[in-house]
Amino acid sequence: MEMSQYLEVFIEESREHIQSLNENVLLLEKSPDDLQIVNEIFRSAHTLKGMSATMGYEDLANLTHKMENVLDAIRNGKLSVTPDIIDVIFTAVDHLEAMMESVANGGDGKMDVSGTIARLEAAEQGSAGEKKAEKEASAATAEKAETEEDEFDQYEQAVIVQSEEQGYSCYQFTVTLRSDCLLKAARVFMVFDILEKCGEIIHSDPPADQLEEEQFDNEFKVTLISKEDREEIRQKICKVSEIEDVKASTVTLSKPESGQHLETAEPEKPAAEEKKQAAPDIAEKQPQKPAKKHPQKQKHTTKTIRVNIERLDNLLNLFEELVIDRGRLEQIAKEVNHPELNETVERMSRISGDLQTIILNMRMVPVETVFNRFPRLVRQLARELHKKMDLDIIGAETELDRTVIDEIGDPLVHLIRNSCDHGIEQPEERKRAGKPETGTITLKAYHSGNHVFIEIEDDGAGINREKVLEKAIEKGIVKKEEAGSLTDSQIYNLIFESGFSTADHVSDISGRGVGLDVVKSTIQSLGGSISVHSAEGRGSVFTIQLPLTLSIISVMLVEIGTEKYAVPLSSIVETAIIKKGEILKAHHQKVIDFRGKVVPLVFLNEIFEVPDAKQNDEYVSVLIVRKGEKLAAFVVDAFIGQQEIVLKSLGNYLTNVFAISGATILGNGQVALIIDSNALIK
Repeated sequence: MEMSQYLEVFIEESREHIQSLNENVLLLEKSPDDLQIVNEIFRSAHTLKGMSATMGYEDLANLTHKMENVLDAIRNGKLSVTPDIIDVIFTAVDHLEAMMESVANGGDGKMDVSGTIARLEAAEQGSAGEKKAEKEASAATAEKAETEEDEFDQYEQAVIVQSEEQGYSCYQFTVTLRSDCLLKAARVFMVFDILEKCGEIIHSDPPADQLEEEQFDNEFKVTLISKEDREEIRQKICKVSEIEDVKASTVTLSKPESGQHLETAEPEKPAAEEKKQAAPDIAEKQPQKPAKKHPQKQKHTTKTIRVNIERLDNLLNLFEELVIDRGRLEQIAKEVNHPELNETVERMSRISGDLQTIILNMRMVPVETVFNRFPRLVRQLARELHKKMDLDIIGAETELDRTVIDEIGDPLVHLIRNSCDHGIEQPEERKRAGKPETGTITLKAYHSGNHVFIEIEDDGAGINREKVLEKAIEKGIVKKEEAGSLTDSQIYNLIFESGFSTADHVSDISGRGVGLDVVKSTIQSLGGSISVHSAEGRGSVFTIQLPLTLSIISVMLVEIGTEKYAVPLSSIVETAIIKKGEILKAHHQKVIDFRGKVVPLVFLNEIFEVPDAKQNDEYVSVLIVRKGEKLAAFVVDAFIGQQEIVLKSLGNYLTNVFAISGATILGNGQVALIIDSNALIK
């Protein structure tokens, strides 16, 4: 069987399972007694093992199998969750991730993990020695019922006990499908159909929804309450094609008394005559009938398809050309003013608008996909640095273009490591400063206009202004005579210079002066910017500004002199026309009173040095724009109207043009510059 065609799907799904392992092991550390979390981890590991074995990556499968054994011991109460156990599981997950990346890069996925396997085996054997004899004894009685009371919840246990009192029996059937079975879900359905005709299904392992989605190997268990003979039911199941084996056992749960657990046993096989004795129906005695767990009746999954990002890029590029032609067509329709042409163009605009929304939404991904890796990183750094740290994540649902998401992960890793190492102090220092022993790092994402802002804030020591200035002078980044004229903000931003570091010694985490300069260059290459604000002794905030999307946006077209500019509609609060007499002065700045707020005026003709701008009109046209909580009023000559435009970059030669984020081609072939309103609001 040719596996290469499935490789891409295998890599994607394996990454998802590894991310799930990371998240759930972190949760398990906080809630070590929560078996539901253990089951989630076990399911992810089990699926990953099966996929790896199928694809032929034996090292991956073996390591996952050893990890499964430890998880199984935890699940069965034979092993308790300790920091050492969590550490070894995390180490195993790290190795799995490294092997997966090897596969993704065209490698064979092989890796020497003998040390980690030895640690996993030691962990598994740690508290299992005394259970060994018990395991061997139980193997000899394999024909007896294998089900323990832990398999059933309280309601199911009550149903089993009451059914026994009324002459019913509870059976568990372990069905093994042939290894070459093609339609596992169909065979499961046929088995369930037979069993439902014989009695009431009260439990299945795995649950019905997983059986329906074929999320199991070749074996599943079904627990049934019935009056029919156990062997007869077993024979009916055996008649289903592609079934290799069916084992049947009888489940008996005694009523729990004080200090006693429910017990599982297999009584003598009751005679057929006893089975046929009249007995009150269970439903009459019980207020609630056992829920049927039919695999065909639980549909909660969302159907998805994986598409290569290059195909979406090509689709978007073609659509961008269509948007430019649409703008040209709309302009021709206005000039010709033919009713049928106008109607057709209007309908085409509406349909292409819907298509545009769909294409852009297909490319948008929540930043959660990047943020999810950081709780694990902070935990690891806290242990390495012997600090106490918490990570708070806010706004993980904020969406960004996929191309931006792919690039933003590494810069955020550098910034979080920086906050952990340089920002958060040791617990003793924090105590002396009157702070809680546990430091907090906050990772926050939010929309503002046509941009997404990501903030990394810590409540640590802050940036030592004098130390930064001293290092900058020492390295020749700043001249001594210029140092006195620099503002706090300019000094703090010196930490992004190449080779700059305030660390007193080099460690595995930081100190070589590599990291923050790479962060800055990466973010600038995405059309974004980064800044830092700090208060010594109270903490620091790194703010990253990124474009929401790299393609199509809604804008307000305005005129300044003979030139046309575009302002992103998402930044605009409203448009207004004011009298010149309403313009006031405050702190050498022209302002207006806008709904009780003092809003500064920004004269775009002065900013962009536009000649022939109207100066002597009695009225002034303004755009009220917002950046977070701050407002500003952009003064323009005239409003042209709203339009969908394609955002084009200015190219490599014009990367640092102030307050211009790109350009667009209008319907008449003219070029309009797109204003970055966030750069003009201070």
